[in-house]
Amino acid sequence: MYIYDDIDQRLIDERVAQYRDQTRRYLAGELTDDEFRPLRLQNGLYIQRHAPMLRVAIPYGLLSSTKLRKLAEISRRYDKGYVHFSTRQNVQFNWPELKRVPDILAELATVQMHAIQTSGSCIRNITTDQFAGVAPDEVIDPRPLAEILRQWSTFHPEFAYLPRKFKIAVNGAAHDRAIVQVHDIGLEFFRDAAGKTAVKVWVGGGLGRTPILGSMIREHLEWQHVLTYCEAILRIYNRYGRRDNAFKARIKILVKALGPEEFARQVEAEWAHIKDGPGTITHQEFDRVASYFTNDRHEKLSDDVPEFDAQVAADRAFAQWTKRNVHAHRLPGYRAVTLSLKPTGIAPGDATAEQMEAVADLADRYSFGELRVSHEQNLILASVRKADLHALWQVARRHGLATPNIGLLTDIICCPGGDFCSLANAKSIPIAQAIQERFDDLDYLHDIGDIDLNISGCMNSCGHQHVGHIGVLGVDKDGSEWYQVTLGGKQGNDASLGQVIGPSFAAEEVPDVIEKLIATYIEQRFDGELFIETVRRLGIAPFKERVYAKARQKEIAHV
Repeated sequence: MYIYDDIDQRLIDERVAQYRDQTRRYLAGELTDDEFRPLRLQNGLYIQRHAPMLRVAIPYGLLSSTKLRKLAEISRRYDKGYVHFSTRQNVQFNWPELKRVPDILAELATVQMHAIQTSGSCIRNITTDQFAGVAPDEVIDPRPLAEILRQWSTFHPEFAYLPRKFKIAVNGAAHDRAIVQVHDIGLEFFRDAAGKTAVKVWVGGGLGRTPILGSMIREHLEWQHVLTYCEAILRIYNRYGRRDNAFKARIKILVKALGPEEFARQVEAEWAHIKDGPGTITHQEFDRVASYFTNDRHEKLSDDVPEFDAQVAADRAFAQWTKRNVHAHRLPGYRAVTLSLKPTGIAPGDATAEQMEAVADLADRYSFGELRVSHEQNLILASVRKADLHALWQVARRHGLATPNIGLLTDIICCPGGDFCSLANAKSIPIAQAIQERFDDLDYLHDIGDIDLNISGCMNSCGHQHVGHIGVLGVDKDGSEWYQVTLGGKQGNDASLGQVIGPSFAAEEVPDVIEKLIATYIEQRFDGELFIETVRRLGIAPFKERVYAKARQKEIAHV
């Protein structure tokens, strides 16, 4: 894990002091709302429906147990005793008092955390694979490059006021778990024909009001030039991105308007001026940063663990959990573990102070004091000895963190929606809870198999509904909350965007709609065929027909 040097710490401490004075001036009436707004946004503070919301950065989703305990402490002292983990691998406090936010930032600074650039028209949190460093299919650990990008982008004067927010994802594995194709810039490590590390560059992806998959504008970039190439992309965006219309200001609109080929040509021309400049990453610098992510505490273990096999055979509940929540590791004798934040009846992605402290204890005891946050709003212990899995599971179960539903229908990605967000058209959390309650039979869930269900409360798509196998979007219809359903979205190497199946539904209808979609899949699937495979084979027509059949029957009867 990267450790701040004196310069890092001083920058963060000075920003806290600066914001403390800005808050004092605002509360004293010396700054207007309009003057204070960009200042609070630069420090991650939004004004939501009921209270301020503070978004705290978790660079590339990596946390230490010390940092997690600090988040738990802050949630008790300054909030309502829980936090929300977001799809950007960040964490949000939903109820802080505006006047106490500087105190929260000061607390965060003591454990090398901050809320800088978690909002506003700037480069946001750099994200990556939650299994970085331990995944068996990894080409190269992406975290050192993600950290170098973080240092480069934080406080970068040229990119502090972009046309709109800007998101970068880095993937270092054969399987894309960072969703690089739906980011403003996606960077994908691979080995070229000569066995050298290179990068594929995707640009112009994004969800929201205009969902677009990114275009690959360079198939082979030497990794040393990642910063200068990204800088060239951002310069073209800063120069030509629209500032007159916030809905058309994202880089995806510019790439679409120019065309990927012309955009790439302009980037290459700009890059020629800075290619070998001071932004070129040296082997020495990469190795220096990479040293912070080297874990030499792993033991040399055998993957043959008879006691584990006996525990799986003797305990069905433990066996179910290992099937869904335990993942392969690059080293024998170790596994990665996902702790589910999706038990029925709880807002997806929420964790209480007590749960965070329990996870911190588990991380210290079983995973070298380290944990990760996933895009799917769960927590991961990346390096757990296979022999310790049963003991870990027992503790996690007591704290409501062992629901064996990872990748299943109830492992729902969900934004806070209208319960909190002032931008939302509709509530998301009650829809997620209603679906969880409808499908609360684990045996049935396991029979259905892998399904990504994503819910967003508005077009900003914080719940990534466009890339869910089933997507649910809250829409406003004459002042009422309705929900649009899409099918066929997918994240990963073969990413796709979902198609709207038809007119929207009232909130109480959504669980029935999901049930009909699942029933159609079960009737139509081939042996071993996953939900998304059935949808891609058949298209949305049979699903649409099943969902709207009753309405059409009523129309026919009326005629």
